[in-house]
Amino acid sequence: MKKQIPQLIQFFALIFCCLPGTSALLAGEDAALPQVEVSNVRKVFHNGEHNAFTDMIEFKGKYYLTFRTCPGGHMLFPSSRILVMQSDDTKTWKQVEEFSVPKRDVRDPHFLIFKDKLFVYTGTWYCGDEPPKTRTINQHLGFGVWTADGTKWSKPTMLEGTYGHYIWRAAAYDGKAYLCGRRIKHFTEGDKDRALIETAILESDDGLVWKTASLFNEKQGDETAFLFEKNGDLLAIGRSGSNPAWVMRSRSPFKKWDRKQLDRYIGGPLLAKWGKNYLVGGRQRKNGKYVTSLYWFQNDQLHEFASLPSGGDNSYPGFLLLEPDRALISYYSSHEKDKDGKTITAIYLADLKLKK
Repeated sequence: MKKQIPQLIQFFALIFCCLPGTSALLAGEDAALPQVEVSNVRKVFHNGEHNAFTDMIEFKGKYYLTFRTCPGGHMLFPSSRILVMQSDDTKTWKQVEEFSVPKRDVRDPHFLIFKDKLFVYTGTWYCGDEPPKTRTINQHLGFGVWTADGTKWSKPTMLEGTYGHYIWRAAAYDGKAYLCGRRIKHFTEGDKDRALIETAILESDDGLVWKTASLFNEKQGDETAFLFEKNGDLLAIGRSGSNPAWVMRSRSPFKKWDRKQLDRYIGGPLLAKWGKNYLVGGRQRKNGKYVTSLYWFQNDQLHEFASLPSGGDNSYPGFLLLEPDRALISYYSSHEKDKDGKTITAIYLADLKLKK
């Protein structure tokens, strides 16, 4: 009889799974993930400068795309600027905002809709008048601009409470805004020691004045994307330098975190909800090269469904849901050359469509 018990359990489990209203999948088995068609990959901005670090959002019936542009290149230059583009149809784009911060390199712009305003946040490195020979996160500072109508924009405003923090993606839930803030433990001189880099989740009541809610990585902290569920649960995907990325979970007041390391490195991570599924994007090493890839994230596993045309300096994607089965991805890449054979770093868009 004892030998028959496992078979009986499996038999009744199979019957239960086939009952109306129950899952046809056994515990631990992945649900079927949608197939995605990637099409119409196109370069939407190149001005001869280094263009990078994208994000996208819809606000009051208009679509917005933001990124950094800089004549000096990827590294730190006080000549860098943040551009914001607007579109009615995602096909034709016009520039509606451009800003910089004196003596600072601006980079990694990210959108946030909060209290009926559209914010653009940027982390800024201190440069002085020339590209700095040395740099420290301890001199990093967040700035933001905002608009209520997409036309009139505020001047760049320093974000109180972000000094010494390299700010990154933002999210909002239940009347509060949240930012990823990377910093050096105890604000010591430890930029080159990744074990001393910790990541905080910062919170704000107005989107301008910030305080630390908690630490969610106490070493090797890095770029992190947040996603709030309807019940307030927080899901996060965090880069860890060139090491495999982390998936993290928490809920307010964010004192306890569940962490699990994933199976691969993700540079410039994106995390978004598409219907009932979770989409992750970012840079990965593939066949010895860096490319921008897209994944479904399910049961703490990444399931790659696309590698976008990309190479070299690339990634930092943005996601825009257009219809239940149609979306848009922005990213930057250095895989193309100009007519003189010089590598360019430009902004690209790609259409995504769920296959029936």
